[in-house]
Amino acid sequence: MAGEILMIQEDEKGRRSGYEVSEDEKFRRGSRSLKKKAMNASTKLTHNFKKRSKRVADDQRYTSVSVEDVRDAEEEKAVNHFRQILIEKELLPASHDDYHTMLRFLKARKFDFDRTLIMWSDMLHWRQEYGADSVLQDFIYKEYEEVQNHYPHGYHGVDKEGHPVYIERIGKVEPSKLMNVTTVERFLKYHVQGFERAFAEKFPACSIASRRHIDSNTTILDVHGVNWMTFGKIAHDLVMRIQKIDGDNYPETLHQMYIVNAGSGFKLLWNTAKSFLDPKTTSKIHVLGNKFRSKLLEIVDASQLPDFLGGNCTCPYDGGCLRSDKGPWKDPEIVKLVRDINATYQRRASTSSDGEDLDLKSHKSTACNNMKDYMSSSHPGMSAQQDMHIHGDQEALNNIPTCSVGETIDSAAAVQALSLTGPYYWHSSFSI
Repeated sequence: MAGEILMIQEDEKGRRSGYEVSEDEKFRRGSRSLKKKAMNASTKLTHNFKKRSKRVADDQRYTSVSVEDVRDAEEEKAVNHFRQILIEKELLPASHDDYHTMLRFLKARKFDFDRTLIMWSDMLHWRQEYGADSVLQDFIYKEYEEVQNHYPHGYHGVDKEGHPVYIERIGKVEPSKLMNVTTVERFLKYHVQGFERAFAEKFPACSIASRRHIDSNTTILDVHGVNWMTFGKIAHDLVMRIQKIDGDNYPETLHQMYIVNAGSGFKLLWNTAKSFLDPKTTSKIHVLGNKFRSKLLEIVDASQLPDFLGGNCTCPYDGGCLRSDKGPWKDPEIVKLVRDINATYQRRASTSSDGEDLDLKSHKSTACNNMKDYMSSSHPGMSAQQDMHIHGDQEALNNIPTCSVGETIDSAAAVQALSLTGPYYWHSSFSI
């Protein structure tokens, strides 16, 4: 009996011991599990924080944009004088009050104020009659894809200075087939729309990306296989009308032009024709043969140049390079900046009075002078190309003036730092 009791006690002791060990083990396991979970949570939190920090850093890549805007003193004097003439003649609507646009028109008429005034007045009249101000919203070119089949063209990337690159494969143009899928008037409207989109989106985006003022483009014309005999009267008239629209309304928007795959006949014609042209114009145009690759790669990085021009880009997922519309204007962060500043401009233009629009000193200079410390600290010693920097003040961004100097503007005001009173002044194409 005593032995049985002893055995029972031992069994109970063993069970208690096993139970206690089991509970201890559970506790230790639970502690290890909690510790592991805590460590995992900490690691995950740190990882997420790092990812978020990187994301924030990426998102803020363009929140502070310093834009170089170097101006010649004599040109600036001429622009200021011309501006006063326009104010007196009541020919300076708020949407056109821009330094660089007035300068381009002055250059187009060799700084002859009377001739420039006529050109300017005609441009305003044309824009009103043609509906240029609303063409981005009102016109849909539904035949674009078919037109591309018979007239390969488009923007693709930027050159090494930041200018958008416009390309046409002239040798693949089929004028008769082109006119079967569109009309002259619709093609002209599409051409004007391309101009408006370039200065509303492409030039501001390129200026932000390159951190320098951009209002002209580099053009590459590929004339490989061109047959001038196929260009009949309709095609000739279309080209002449395009040239007139460009020259009259979008002057001085060509940075450089490169004509590649030019044969001996074309070169001969060019050598004859350029003797009748302004030397300033001919200096922008470079006629090259079929050994053009090294020259193009001097001005455009291989990653920005289509493979058929000697680069290494094919844009396989965008229907080819000339359909891709590749460039800074496709960067979501830059697009947001451009849209924000366009919206800010539209709001300001719709609420400001005529006096505010036309008074340069009250609308621009006073506010700029109040920020002299910012300007001089960003670029000490520079008078005509100072910088202004506003740090995250939304009210300041909404009311920021458009100074007649180079500026550094945060967030939505970045583009307006480039000249600037609004989206009108970003012209493209190849008007010389």
